[in-house]
Amino acid sequence: MIGQANRPALSFSGYCFQKKMQNALIFSTLIIGLSGIVAQVLILRELLVSFYGNELTLGIILANWVLAEALGVFIIGKLINRIKNKVVLFVFLQVTFSFLLPAAVYLSRTFKGILGIPFALALGLYAVCGISLLVIIPVAFCHGALFSVSTKIYSLCGKNPAQCIGRVYTWETIGTLTGGIILTYLFIPLLNSFQITSIISLVNLLSALFFVRFIVSRRIKYTAFAACIVCIVLFLNVSPGTMQRSSIEKQWQGFGLIVTRNSIYGNIAVTDKEGQKTFFYNGSPIITTPYPDITFAEDFGNLPLLFHPRPKQILVISAGAGGLINEILKYPIERIDYAELDPLIIKMLKVYPSTLTQGEFSDRRLSLVNSDGRKFLYKTANRYDVILIGLSRPSDLTTNRLFTQEFFALAKSKLRPKGILAFWLPGSLTYLSRELRDLNACILNALKRNFGNARVIPGDYNIILASDAADLTEVTPLALSQKLSHLRINTRLLTPAYLDYRMNTRWLDWFNRSSLGATKKINRDLQPFAVFQMLILWNKEFSPKLARALGVLQELNLKLILIALAIVYGLLLLVSRRRPKLPVVYCIVTTGFFGMLTSLLLIFSFQVFYGYLYYMLGLLIAIFMAGIAAGSILITRRISLVRAPLNLLMGFEGGIAIFTLILAWILTRFSGWVSSYWIFTALFFIPGFLMGLEFPLASHLYIGKKGEVGSTAGLLYAADLLGGWVAGILGGIFFLPILGLFNTCLIIVLLKLSSVLMLARAAVLKIL
Repeated sequence: MIGQANRPALSFSGYCFQKKMQNALIFSTLIIGLSGIVAQVLILRELLVSFYGNELTLGIILANWVLAEALGVFIIGKLINRIKNKVVLFVFLQVTFSFLLPAAVYLSRTFKGILGIPFALALGLYAVCGISLLVIIPVAFCHGALFSVSTKIYSLCGKNPAQCIGRVYTWETIGTLTGGIILTYLFIPLLNSFQITSIISLVNLLSALFFVRFIVSRRIKYTAFAACIVCIVLFLNVSPGTMQRSSIEKQWQGFGLIVTRNSIYGNIAVTDKEGQKTFFYNGSPIITTPYPDITFAEDFGNLPLLFHPRPKQILVISAGAGGLINEILKYPIERIDYAELDPLIIKMLKVYPSTLTQGEFSDRRLSLVNSDGRKFLYKTANRYDVILIGLSRPSDLTTNRLFTQEFFALAKSKLRPKGILAFWLPGSLTYLSRELRDLNACILNALKRNFGNARVIPGDYNIILASDAADLTEVTPLALSQKLSHLRINTRLLTPAYLDYRMNTRWLDWFNRSSLGATKKINRDLQPFAVFQMLILWNKEFSPKLARALGVLQELNLKLILIALAIVYGLLLLVSRRRPKLPVVYCIVTTGFFGMLTSLLLIFSFQVFYGYLYYMLGLLIAIFMAGIAAGSILITRRISLVRAPLNLLMGFEGGIAIFTLILAWILTRFSGWVSSYWIFTALFFIPGFLMGLEFPLASHLYIGKKGEVGSTAGLLYAADLLGGWVAGILGGIFFLPILGLFNTCLIIVLLKLSSVLMLARAAVLKIL
């Protein structure tokens, strides 16, 4: 569209019509923003459960979302000038979105059954990437396309082109913030997923119905009106409760599902198959009743206590009910504190008890802790003789929080003199693969940073004991047998012959030989290398070629990335000779990369420090988007006053680099869980604010005097989302677990400095 100065004068009635359409579009854009965040978070939550709750896959899912949005923005942005009736397209896209949203949520739950994959079966990264993209792309494509169309329609009123893009961007973001707040504090606590999608779909249909009146052709207007009415009637006649039950039944088909519940930490399901109840957490089985694994329960429930001279105060974190606690209660202890990472698990165990769990919970020595286990350990003043970690396989950030250098330091501070920390890890007595070796090694490296003595008891699962005072290496199988006899502990497994076999020195010698050449990396809160090793182990079963590639990529370092960035930068400089506006596009690509990667780093940090990302995800993303809205509003209102936009854009780029360094410093020194909650709120807001400042300014620079609003909005928004897609794929899976948070932030800084140099070159050559 051309500017107001060059367009023919409108009649008063024509001006009023366009003004009404503009006001209606503001409302519709707010609805689109609200619907986008609700759709994104609902699908993310459902896919996280289907993908076993691994937060590192969040990067892939978010990357696929922004890729699909980018396709919608870019393709429709390129075609929008050729489309005659833009209002019809807007209405069509909004109606289509209304139908696709509940379908996507349904598919997120049931795709395993459709593909013939058992729900309890883990998936490789290829499957995670491909399936999430197929689920997401129809919904996200429509949502992205709506941005390009609404921007073009708004520009019909003759506003400054850059202001048109900035204002639509701002209103959509305000809708996103509103949606995040409503979703977190109203929808999720009170409604199930399909009740939420029904509300969102109906609101979009009503918005489309309201916008139909701006279609010029009467025939098309009446047809669209009738179609919207039919769609609304259809939605009102489909029961959300029916869709909820149908999807859950198909999701858990063959498992004998009893109940499924969402807590602020995750999804919990209870199944009953032939009298054996299994408690699933985010799709992974963690407790079985009434018949637990007796071998494991006796092994892990007795050995740590036998190593301690007189255990009195015990703490069990996670997976203790249904066997482990029963073994501990056989000893003359004074108290057991039992904390789960998700307190709802304890409540579900009480609702669906077994004789074994009833006996455990009724013992007066047991104290049930209604709090996240790590948070409880941080806040409690109690000191313990033995701390046992019931979970193994740090396959996600939630579990990994119990196997890091920071957690081991915390646990050490809560142990009494001669206190012992005990946990277990996957093992083998036949062959220790590189992945299994490095998984054990990175956790042991973290353990040895805090404890003077550590002992590994190798087996199909390795029992790890650590203490600062007790000499664990001197304890013999004979001493343990004598102690069992003296205490009159009744066990079926721990015979003298078994103890001699289990603790035979030849197994430890074999384990040490097999561990030669193991990684020197340390598993940390903000460098979850163990989670990356679990990803390789999973993919070794389902995608062997990808597992080999991941094994090679674990050697990734900052030096190699610097070389790759230098090569890419050199190629871009060559291309920019023929495309003078490429520096602006590159700036927005790196800003999209910055936005996605910093939000991922903050999301992962939130999960590590607080543990309830599953509940807060929508609000955290909304706070980030609020920052975008604030920055966009600020710069859009003043864009006509900017005399040197290129210099200002370079200043913003430098500001992003400085902020990223400050962010790295804050997160790597973060030590509080509760008192610093508001720091996280501010940290989510600031990168969004910096992104919001840049987008309208870059649009103003790119458009120049041509005023190609639709194509510019499509190109730059797609560039923004493309940068986000790259960051989502690389950031969550590779950068954070392999390089750590600080080095990952350095990559952002380097990209932003390269962008400043490219913009400065354009300024010197006067090509912008």
